[in-house]
Amino acid sequence: MEALMHREMITEITVHYQALSRLVPLQAIPDAAAYEQAVSVLHQLLDAGAADEKHPLAGLVDSVGRLIADYDQEHFPPAPVSPAATLRLLMEQQALTQSDLPEVGTQGVVSEVLNGKRDLNVRQIKALAQRFDVPISVFIA
Repeated sequence: MEALMHREMITEITVHYQALSRLVPLQAIPDAAAYEQAVSVLHQLLDAGAADEKHPLAGLVDSVGRLIADYDQEHFPPAPVSPAATLRLLMEQQALTQSDLPEVGTQGVVSEVLNGKRDLNVRQIKALAQRFDVPISVFIA
């Protein structure tokens, strides 16, 4: 009797899995077409309210999102960002001028760093990481 229930349960799971996998990616995304389909499905799920962690499909949103993120990471790796570009962005976000960064040095030194004529040293990197509350690694090329 137990073996029969087990077989029935496996059969039911198989039927549901096959039906769901025709609509939603349930394994690694193999190519660009499947990626576009996965993104479309994710948007539809989000539009249906599944972004709410209490929604019955919230776990599915999480799973599809992870599959998309894995594909993105493999096929669209982020371009490396220079320490100068990172510093420039942080300055813009906080409306800072070159003179506002005594951690780096004088306005002239900051200008040289931002223009790629001078690298940040260890002391400057540590001070900037602390000031902007970011990992030290963002200032290392």
